[in-house]
Amino acid sequence: MPLSDLTLAELAGYRSTAPEPADFDAFWAGVLQDAERSGGSAVFEPVPTSLKTLQVYDVTLPGHEGRPVKAWFVVPAGAGGPLPCVVEFPGYNGGRGLPEDCLLYASAGYAHLFMDVAGQGSGWRRGDTEDVAPQGSGPQHPGFMTRGVLDPAKYFYRRVVTDAVRAVHAARSHPLVDPQRVAVTGVSQGGGLTLAVAGLVPGLAAAAPDVPFLCDMRRAAERAMTGPYPEIGGYLKVHRDRVEQVFATLSYFDGVNFAKRATAPALFSAALMDTTCPPSTVFGAYHNYGGPKRIEVYEFNGHEGGETFQAATRLRFLAGVLHP
Repeated sequence: MPLSDLTLAELAGYRSTAPEPADFDAFWAGVLQDAERSGGSAVFEPVPTSLKTLQVYDVTLPGHEGRPVKAWFVVPAGAGGPLPCVVEFPGYNGGRGLPEDCLLYASAGYAHLFMDVAGQGSGWRRGDTEDVAPQGSGPQHPGFMTRGVLDPAKYFYRRVVTDAVRAVHAARSHPLVDPQRVAVTGVSQGGGLTLAVAGLVPGLAAAAPDVPFLCDMRRAAERAMTGPYPEIGGYLKVHRDRVEQVFATLSYFDGVNFAKRATAPALFSAALMDTTCPPSTVFGAYHNYGGPKRIEVYEFNGHEGGETFQAATRLRFLAGVLHP
């Protein structure tokens, strides 16, 4: 597989030119204020499993407009707390899966909350959260990238980012969690949501976005060879007169813009043969990131990135900032 984008030396010098809306901060302040006004509290129900060293809770948390979002909350069995906590978000069209999918962080001594994405969870790992009232109902290309894309107030990811912020609030509300030691992480779409939350939620202890999606989005839509970014091009191939309108909406959800507002220590990863999230789009967010940061680069990998190698590196990073 050849390099999909720029060389490593070129990536070191690359800086994104992604636009930032003048009302970016006001838009998100309003979105999150609306979410707070919807109220509600997360419910944690213990569930029996065959996992002898871990305790699992089935979580229902209030997301966008108070609508229920499912998650798993997993802690070491018998833990007394307060524990550092890792909040994790899934990749595109994945879900929270089964409790047996959520072993890594609790096995390392952390509390772990893994959030569903409403309406997703049938592509590679199952989800359990209905998208009961989709944000946008206009014409769209198959997939999620263009649902409501003509208006940031109706765009699909407005709900998803809101749910991700509320997931952090839910984790912090649990008595076993130390609210000052909460980290966020995820791969691909989960990495993009990690950057969004890092830019919107104060006081996070760490962020670990791996091969993040939803970054430098016009460049990504022009260069990505494998989905989901080509959904944008598929839409614009038909809606030829909507190009600027679509990218104006996407700019409110671009990890490049969230990154500059983030302050928590961050560990990124990128893969130089990634045809799904071109590495320049990852570096676009990385170079904009406002807090202490470093990046792991996998020169001969595609969108799978570092997989277990990166997981081990991530655990060492978290141990350094969360002190379990």
